[in-house]
Amino acid sequence: MTALPPLSHDQLLASGTEHPSPGGMYSFRVLGPCCRLFDREELPWPCCRLQWRTKEPSWRRVGRRFVPDLAARRCPSYVVELLQPGLKPTQTVLTLFAERLSPELQRWWYAKKTSSELTENPEETEER
Repeated sequence: MTALPPLSHDQLLASGTEHPSPGGMYSFRVLGPCCRLFDREELPWPCCRLQWRTKEPSWRRVGRRFVPDLAARRCPSYVVELLQPGLKPTQTVLTLFAERLSPELQRWWYAKKTSSELTENPEETEER
């Protein structure tokens, strides 16, 4: 069997639109795009360092607490409302792993500043 190429995701799903789930078990209403973050506080032993010769304890962690989730960086994530027959709608974050973001959309999705902030302060962009 040959693997199918991943679907490309060239534009955002519009807020308020309803779509079937990839498996067809439920449908969802898109509330908006989001960046899936990984909470480093959830792991008691987040990384290994040579100076510790073992795993570093969480209270000695250096760096930001929330970082972009590496597993989801190439796939679109949305805040959605799950619509299941007979149940009340549930809000959650849904990552479409079967789809891949286009390079331009991926840069926008994980930009540290929004495009409006970059146009307001062009001198900050030039300094980098």
